[in-house]
Amino acid sequence: MASPNWVPAGTDLDKPNAARVYDYYLGGSHNFEVDRQMARKAIELWPDLPMIMRANRAFLRRATQFAAGEGIARYLDIGSGIPTFGAVHEVAREYQGDARVVYVDLDPVAVAHSRLILADDPLSQVVDADLRNIDDLLARPEVEALLAPGEPVAVILNAVLHFVTDADEPAKILAKLREALPSGSMLILSHASLEGRPDQAGSHQSLYRATPTPLTMRGREQITAFFDGYELVEPGVVYLPQWRPDDAESVGPNPERMTGMAGVGRLS
Repeated sequence: MASPNWVPAGTDLDKPNAARVYDYYLGGSHNFEVDRQMARKAIELWPDLPMIMRANRAFLRRATQFAAGEGIARYLDIGSGIPTFGAVHEVAREYQGDARVVYVDLDPVAVAHSRLILADDPLSQVVDADLRNIDDLLARPEVEALLAPGEPVAVILNAVLHFVTDADEPAKILAKLREALPSGSMLILSHASLEGRPDQAGSHQSLYRATPTPLTMRGREQITAFFDGYELVEPGVVYLPQWRPDDAESVGPNPERMTGMAGVGRLS
């Protein structure tokens, strides 16, 4: 059977892929049976997983709305994955009609599909780059052009830093990224956390060892440290549903079940 037209030549269809598994959790269609099998195994161990992934996506929407409402019209979405309904450019343009977005990912399927759906969007670009090679990422022409005017930029690291191991020195990566940003920029960040459900965290990490992108869970203190140099926006680093919810009832009685933490920081 021929591959769908969004799959680049040479893609390994026999190995699960984190971006496609995430797409499956969100109810998307850009995944294969091998990804669905991994997701089903994960859900057997942790039935809350689809709900957690959707809570993470909802945080991204609220944080993007906040940044756009504060006047930010430039976005650098690193580890953007496969675009699904409610992508950053769609959300931001509800508030900033001329919002520019550079999507960055290292997964060839995510990059190929993003380029396909954004081919007719002159304000959105897609870059194939790796956050762990931050010098290369910042040197890409699309990224340089986004940063060049000196206007504030919202950098989005949504569920991506837990794929950066401690050996890759994420703090140094973030410092270089921060130094490249204009004053008034924001950091939008969510991260899988050890807090709340440490019993499940170990199981999930073991599953991701089967992929090219192993998972590193971190606690609140470590995640908060990623905002070094930024002023945290209220309510700080909290569980996903707790960050500026649409209404109090949407948080639920046990937000720690989401096992993900999130926050937004502003660069003075």
